[in-house]
Amino acid sequence: MITVVETWFLKAGLETQALKIMQEMDEIVGPGGHSDPGWIAHGRFFQSEEDPARVVMLYPWESRESHERITEAEEPLLRQFCADYCAQPRVIEYFTELPVEVEHDH
Repeated sequence: MITVVETWFLKAGLETQALKIMQEMDEIVGPGGHSDPGWIAHGRFFQSEEDPARVVMLYPWESRESHERITEAEEPLLRQFCADYCAQPRVIEYFTELPVEVEHDH
């Protein structure tokens, strides 16, 4: 399992509409993603306090390879969405969780 981090860059002036915009994006690609065998759980969305035009989405996925396949399939579906709302293409990064022991006896 990996963690996918997508960073979205909204056009200037759309920061206050981030929730509506990201909901629209999820409605475009969510059904295909949720039916994909690589899907593990729903994403979580975070709007930057330093740069409200930047929205980060995090979610687990089966593997990088399976995610890259679905990302390629999503691109045509997102073309108009990105033209309408995005200042630049989304950035997708992949992370592997480190099993750091965080429970200590204090």
